[in-house]
Amino acid sequence: MAIKVLIPTPLQKFTNNEATVECDAANIGGLMDTLDSHFPGIKARLCDDQGELRRFVNFYVNSEDIRFLDGKDTALSDGDEVSIVPAVAGG
Repeated sequence: MAIKVLIPTPLQKFTNNEATVECDAANIGGLMDTLDSHFPGIKARLCDDQGELRRFVNFYVNSEDIRFLDGKDTALSDGDEVSIVPAVAGG
């Protein structure tokens, strides 16, 4: 099963400057573990010390915000596209 993951520019230093990577995972939580096994250190930027997704990083599966789905338990299927989008603040 291949999941396409869109990596934001600030995190591409972990993925050898790749903007898109492919991984296998059953859900978003598993995807974090898979990403970290392939790209050590990336999970610490996406999850807190308890393994929960950071509030200031948004995740979308096929353009659907996972906060309105099942959060990190959101199921993934072959061919899905996951977008990782850091929140932007300012004034």
